[in-house]
Amino acid sequence: CDWSSDVCSSDLAGPAGLMAAEQLAMAGYRVTIYDQMPTPGRKLLIAGRGGLNLTHSEPLPEFITRYGAAAEWLAPAVHAFPPEALRAWVSEGLGQETFVGSSGRVFPRSMKAAPLLRAWLLRLQQLGVEYLPRHRWRGWHGDALLFTNAAGDAVLARPGATLLALGGASWPRLGSDGTWTQILAAKQVPLTPLRPANCGFVVPWSDYFASRFAGAPLKPLSITHGGLTRQGEAVVTATGLEGGVIYALSTPLRDAVEASGTADVTLDLRPAMPLAALTQKLGTARGNKSLSSYLRSAGFSPLAVALLRETTPPEQLAGMSASTLAARLKALPLRLTA
Repeated sequence: CDWSSDVCSSDLAGPAGLMAAEQLAMAGYRVTIYDQMPTPGRKLLIAGRGGLNLTHSEPLPEFITRYGAAAEWLAPAVHAFPPEALRAWVSEGLGQETFVGSSGRVFPRSMKAAPLLRAWLLRLQQLGVEYLPRHRWRGWHGDALLFTNAAGDAVLARPGATLLALGGASWPRLGSDGTWTQILAAKQVPLTPLRPANCGFVVPWSDYFASRFAGAPLKPLSITHGGLTRQGEAVVTATGLEGGVIYALSTPLRDAVEASGTADVTLDLRPAMPLAALTQKLGTARGNKSLSSYLRSAGFSPLAVALLRETTPPEQLAGMSASTLAARLKALPLRLTA
């Protein structure tokens, strides 16, 4: 039995659990983290492969709207620890310099999660936080928390208080398997059902497009759905689209798919260029150039040209004026189906 802790954090050592442990330790509590994985922060490390977007630099009122339906009840917490405070914590507390990217998102200068995580774990160690890997939470045994360790042996803990930081069900291999919902449901704890979030979406591409462009980055890009517009980057997959700008709208897109079976979006392939400027650029005589050569000479990638063809009937493309073509490239319609 572990009687040493005032507080234990169970059972995923992700950012939420680590941050809770830090705050509690700084407040003077003795903290033990029980983690079902062999090492902490595994999902954080995977996220860091894409640059580790820490937060956003936009004004706070606009930033809070990104939380959608949760914005009202989360606002006090965000005001108490706004993006500027997070950046200060990363740079001053962990010694990891940050910068603002072209999309307004904030990244560590190293563009990697590993240096940040190493510094964070050292900070926790210096605060006296104990970390126990390979301890999977199984529920309760009487008034004690029940874990099983790497050997399969039962481990009991009776801390003064317990904080659960259990993750979702998005990545079982990295620990987020959602099995904890069964433990809490058995205790009649009310739960909000787990739903897809920060997810990619299915687009019924043609076989040619899927095989030719799967894995290709789509940038710069802005996407609009239901009056909301986000700018960033996306990646074409064999089955659809994923990436930061898609994740930023994943909640309303998911809700639309659940309600009607589809979600309609428009893609702006030249978000930094006003419609009039693009029309003027495309107004240069096309001559005998093919559509592909014509658009590529105007700076559009083969992927952008293929997207235009994928979403526009050939008979419409044939006679498009420069103004109509420009409008299409700045509001390319796309239907997401799952």
